[in-house]
Amino acid sequence: MLVTRYASRVTRKDKLLRCNMSGNSFGHTLVLTTFGESHGSAVGGVLDGFPPLISIDFDFIQSELNRRRTGQSVFSSARKEDDLVEILSGVFEGKSTGAPIAFLARNNDANTDHYLQIKDSYRPSHADFTWEKKFGTRDYRGGGRASARETLSRVVGGALAKIYLRTHGIHITGYASQIGSCILNNSIIPHNADEVMASPVGCPDRETEARMIRLLEAAKAEGDTLGGIISCRVKGVPAGLGEPVFDKMTASLAKAMMSIPSAKGFEVGSGFASAGMKGSEHNDLFITRNGSITTETNRSGGIQGGISNGNEIFFRVAFKPVASLMKDQETVNREGEKISLKGKGRHDVCVVPRAIVVVEAMAALVIADLQLRQKQWAG
Repeated sequence: MLVTRYASRVTRKDKLLRCNMSGNSFGHTLVLTTFGESHGSAVGGVLDGFPPLISIDFDFIQSELNRRRTGQSVFSSARKEDDLVEILSGVFEGKSTGAPIAFLARNNDANTDHYLQIKDSYRPSHADFTWEKKFGTRDYRGGGRASARETLSRVVGGALAKIYLRTHGIHITGYASQIGSCILNNSIIPHNADEVMASPVGCPDRETEARMIRLLEAAKAEGDTLGGIISCRVKGVPAGLGEPVFDKMTASLAKAMMSIPSAKGFEVGSGFASAGMKGSEHNDLFITRNGSITTETNRSGGIQGGISNGNEIFFRVAFKPVASLMKDQETVNREGEKISLKGKGRHDVCVVPRAIVVVEAMAALVIADLQLRQKQWAG
């Protein structure tokens, strides 16, 4: 009876006070934990489990951050952040020590005034309403922790993972294969990352790039936004990486990609197209080539049974249109009253160009983690 009476007095506030924010860490052997909010003093992270004696290329890490940085084109947010990373621990005399690598980048150009109008309102297709329902509060400044600014920490962690993977001959290249209704021909595949980075929209084909830019210009002029698809290819992954059942490489990649803000879909290899194929059309037949066993085709995307088969890993991630528009939208406030939300602030027209390096980073973290787990298993 006493337990029942006590339980009846537990209020929603009591429950919220016991609510902790989890889900800020990613990985098993190589674990990235991120911290920070869009308009806080800094964003950063801790990468634990990174092997020792790996030479750290600081210029490469900064160049990866520069790919994600705002204000680099008329289609990205006008927010001006240098995104200069500070490595706080885990590196000595240019090499990793095996200790956790802690890092951060200061926020220097946050403009809270742009967000005062949504302090008590819910922006369409944002995390405002759901965040408040879960925690009973929210940082409305730039979306707080739900902001894509958090992905800066992923890019640093991913850059470190790429540095490690290079020592094993593994390289990752992402690129824009669709923006809005403009789709890159499947036969056009970038030979290296330089082809992608030379494009303002991350597309390896100049003709398709020009059509994508025209679409973006039209959307921007209308105060609207576009979605798109990022394709990613990983070369040099040996056969045998991936854990059975719940930690399959496909499952790990899917979780990683779907954790990126605005991601709405994931497919590997033939993906959803395989649903319309016969087994005889889809199967990758095994053959011997140059003295090694491989497959004649790669509809599996380099992964079978959740384990890499030695072929190139290929997957795609779909991103929704940016939810922040430069046009008025109807919504409601905390009281449920209908209001008009004014289109203002600094926002991307499309996330795809800046998200390419984030997709690569998450892929690097997944594969590096599986590589290190395999190394532990093999002794």
